[in-house]
Amino acid sequence: MTQAARYQQRSLQPPQLRAKTDRMRIHPYLLSGVACLALSACAGLPKSDRAVALDTDLGASAYGQYLAGQAAANHGESGVAQGYFGKAAGLDTDVDTTLLNTRAFTSALLAGDITAAAALAPTGEQAETGLRHLGALVRGVEALSDGKPKAARAVLTGPDAGAPNEPAAALLTPFAAAAAGDAAGSIVHPVIAGEPIAQFFASLDQGLLFERARRYDEAETAYRALIAKGDPGGIASLNLGQMLERRGRAHDAVAIYDSAISAKKGGDEIETARARAAGGKPAPPAPSLRALAAEALVAPATALLAEKQQEIALAYLRLALRLDPTRDEAWMMVGDILGGGGDDPAARAAYEKVRPAAPQYVAARTKLAWSHQSAGEKDAALAVARELIAAHPEDGDAMMTYADLLRADERFIESAHILDGMIQGKSAPDWKLLYMRAVDYEESDRWGDAEKDLQAALKQRPDEPELLNFLGYSWIDRGVKLPEAMAMVQKAVSLQPESGAMIDSLGWGYFRMGDYPAAVEKLEAAVVLEPGDPDVNDHLGDAYWKIGRKIEAGFQWRRVLTLEPSAKLKAQVEAKLRHGLDPVPAAPVVAVK
Repeated sequence: MTQAARYQQRSLQPPQLRAKTDRMRIHPYLLSGVACLALSACAGLPKSDRAVALDTDLGASAYGQYLAGQAAANHGESGVAQGYFGKAAGLDTDVDTTLLNTRAFTSALLAGDITAAAALAPTGEQAETGLRHLGALVRGVEALSDGKPKAARAVLTGPDAGAPNEPAAALLTPFAAAAAGDAAGSIVHPVIAGEPIAQFFASLDQGLLFERARRYDEAETAYRALIAKGDPGGIASLNLGQMLERRGRAHDAVAIYDSAISAKKGGDEIETARARAAGGKPAPPAPSLRALAAEALVAPATALLAEKQQEIALAYLRLALRLDPTRDEAWMMVGDILGGGGDDPAARAAYEKVRPAAPQYVAARTKLAWSHQSAGEKDAALAVARELIAAHPEDGDAMMTYADLLRADERFIESAHILDGMIQGKSAPDWKLLYMRAVDYEESDRWGDAEKDLQAALKQRPDEPELLNFLGYSWIDRGVKLPEAMAMVQKAVSLQPESGAMIDSLGWGYFRMGDYPAAVEKLEAAVVLEPGDPDVNDHLGDAYWKIGRKIEAGFQWRRVLTLEPSAKLKAQVEAKLRHGLDPVPAAPVVAVK
């Protein structure tokens, strides 16, 4: 695979699948304390084996089960951890019971077993304050989900429902009041000091509850006040428009949607709502109280994610899904958090929960496919992509996902065929489609066709660094149009100065032009940025050889062999290690008498 194509391959997958993020940071309210000595003995094992190794090594003691659970928890496997902590609690314990219950509570919460988490929630003055407050929120959600709104309201307004979960409890309390039949209590506006996002959603919820209490004028006033203050995301506009549709005021709803669209708020959801209202189609039904309460928890979860607080965000999302398991956007966020934390099977299970009719469905199936791909399950990845195309044959993102997966599997001809169908008949096809097809053509030894696609793409995007790098490097590698190619890769580097792939292209250009000292300078910079790239290391070895640093050249070439090079590159490097870059002597010709 060419250097430019490899650079492009790295940009194919969703960001969370290109490189795993750091393991989820352990929040002090969730997993305080680590059994460091015992865990360090297992540090060299793959994460999926660590808990099992601890469990096996230490037997069926409560301490062994505890350590196995702790190992799983520290590697994002909350469901596994929950099982171990549960086992430990059922044995004649040699571990502090309070500690076991705390671990079992947090693991059950993060795994989504809210009923178990509520039963295990820490209570009483002896419990750690933050955990006790989180436990109150969990117990309140479980009571509301279980049809016990009065009990939920009592917990959510009680002394245990304190910071840092107090805003979430305040958002849920009006819904508990409404479910308990207290219409007056449901529309009392909670004051959440110092929490502007929570305060916005408290006002939004008040509008929803005014509508439920049939106080429509007050609901409209609440929504219009939020719109006047800016209406982030167009949420208030959407809710007001939907209420107006239900009131038979479709014309007024269209006007609200048009205002949001002109202000570039709301995206596809507002567009869909406008089309429905303008077309005289039935208004969406009013959401249930549980659905509204779930939405009230998704809001702070989103804010927590923006603040990189993945664990608490995951806890809030699990609570929201206990109230309303059909919240597709919550399942998407759960999948992203779990995938980022390394629990890929659980992430895939979350993505599979997104319903086919949901706006997030194509994105969820795309992430599901790439998750299988990153796990080496290529057939499963392609099967998901094919099913997605069958369900959404006109969706460009679905088609692109399939083409990208085929390309990742080096099935370039098939990938190009998919892109042919997306490009054919379009006078100005998207430059990205042309770029992707150029990769497929180049890898299929159809350079002439690849060159045409790249030049056509550059007419649309003359300053796109990836295009400049791909075409410039390809000309350099072929030894053609060198001045023009060098100008292109120099421009690409100026636009992305931290790109090792592009700096490698520039260094390789200097090499082709015979300026070996300049080549070494650029290629050394490139290998710092791309230390694991076999082609960059190979190029640096060649440049070292040319300036007489032959020992270092040999080191770089031997390193290439440790970096999973292609079969072609491997054979070339092995030949260099035997002969360097000197011409291979011709075999002597023996005269036949």
